[in-house]
Amino acid sequence: MEIRKCTAADLASVGLFYDKVVSYLDEHINYPKWVYKVYPSEASARGTIANGHQFVCCEGEQILGAFVLNDDPQGAYDNADWSTSLSQGEYMVCHTLASDPSLQGRGIGMQMVEYCIRYAKEHGYQAIRLDVVPDNVPARKLYEKCGFRYVGDVDLERDIPEIPVFSMYELNF
Repeated sequence: MEIRKCTAADLASVGLFYDKVVSYLDEHINYPKWVYKVYPSEASARGTIANGHQFVCCEGEQILGAFVLNDDPQGAYDNADWSTSLSQGEYMVCHTLASDPSLQGRGIGMQMVEYCIRYAKEHGYQAIRLDVVPDNVPARKLYEKCGFRYVGDVDLERDIPEIPVFSMYELNF
């Protein structure tokens, strides 16, 4: 299993991967409230690949998981009650983490989160922060199992009527 940054050549495959995940969620429980062909999608991945922020977890050509890792919180992260005062640029944010639903239980999500932690430490960041839809119990359990601490629910001022607040998590180094 390899985790690596995506290249432009990965765009179509990442788009198909996210389509597969969101389609599955729509047929079961769409915990993150993602929207098929909107977010996450090939279109949303295009920018994150171009910026060097899109990653994949793969075995050979098969994508097992994907996520975005950068230092852009994409919302009012200052509204959260963080345990440590850090400025944007001093912490990384993990977004859009997903694993192949047909491979659940293999620890792919945990391996991707552990990669994010190592990557952030190696690049001199002081923490990882992230937000989760409050009802996204699987994601919350994963992050807590990986050592993240819940700091409360916050309005990130993203203007998403279906998600008025997000559950905030941090892992300080």
